[in-house]
Amino acid sequence: MPESTAARTGVWFVGARGSVATTAVAGCAAVTAGLHPPTGMVTETPPFADAGLPALSSLVFGGHDTASCPLPKRAEALTAAGVLPHGLTAAIDTELTLADQEIRAGGPGAGDVRDDEELIASFAADIKDFAARTGVARTVVVNVSSTEPAPGPDDPRLPASSLYAAAALRAGCGYVNFTPSTGLRAAALADAVSGSGLPHAGRDGKTGQTLLRSVLAPMFVQRALTVRAWSGTNLLGGGDGAALADPAAAAAKNAGKERVLADTLGAAPEGEVHIDDVPALGDWKTAWDHIAFDGFLGSRMILQTIWQGCDSALAAPLVLDLARLVARAHEIGLSGPLPELGFYFKDPDGGPASLAEQFTVLLSFADRLKETR
Repeated sequence: MPESTAARTGVWFVGARGSVATTAVAGCAAVTAGLHPPTGMVTETPPFADAGLPALSSLVFGGHDTASCPLPKRAEALTAAGVLPHGLTAAIDTELTLADQEIRAGGPGAGDVRDDEELIASFAADIKDFAARTGVARTVVVNVSSTEPAPGPDDPRLPASSLYAAAALRAGCGYVNFTPSTGLRAAALADAVSGSGLPHAGRDGKTGQTLLRSVLAPMFVQRALTVRAWSGTNLLGGGDGAALADPAAAAAKNAGKERVLADTLGAAPEGEVHIDDVPALGDWKTAWDHIAFDGFLGSRMILQTIWQGCDSALAAPLVLDLARLVARAHEIGLSGPLPELGFYFKDPDGGPASLAEQFTVLLSFADRLKETR
């Protein structure tokens, strides 16, 4: 489809050697080379033609990570796990290597004595250096790192996600938080966010179980069926499973899942989501929901769903979508939160709660982007 052929666009991943970032870099290279179709990329569908989005071939990747495993090796591990197709890593080794060369050490790590200001300045300098060396027109910082616990009200320091978010603002970059972590929503960053003049989008990408909830919950409301309880279980392994084994991190993750139901149903129903770390599952996840609802004359009924999938493969195309959309928003001078991108998030920046309504808003945004060309 026709796309902008203007200068290149930087995509700076926080968590650049993780499964989602690696899959996004590999996927972008594979689609650009014509090796695979852009399955799952909403921005590659007809409504986004002529919206002026940066071409996939124009994206340049870099990022921060505390891990040291090179991207080609990380991609090999994802291939062995069945996330990436066999043969792809060898075909795009050059692209993976170039992206890996643009990854810088993150933090704060064990023994790191730098204070918040020093860390923010260091991260921002890395991003600015990336932009200067690669000659990109603009950069979008995308947080795809592991979920962190929500900070306490008396914590003396910013959480890591907020340090990176502050660095994005200082480097003049649009920002996307695809995780449940605090990011730009730290109270200490409120003035910097409002005065930055930069676009930013959401919190916590909607990829699997919550995607399904955002479709099913409006059905009960529209059919006047009373939901009595909605419970769920997630079985997952890999880095996410290990991170979410921390009860505080799991609580941060579950907050978004519960928010979708409360916003749509008018109140949170009984029931909880349990997250179990099953290392043997690797990057694959099984999500089970049990919905108890009342029908006519109080008849009690049950709906059960099972979602089995790979979070990295579900998230990567959405991450590429968001990077392109926020870059385009930045290009045309939009600033502040982008509720038009609520389609992608459990915790959006306002707007409707149901997926159908969010999609309508997203399509209207695509039309708006076309009008500015």
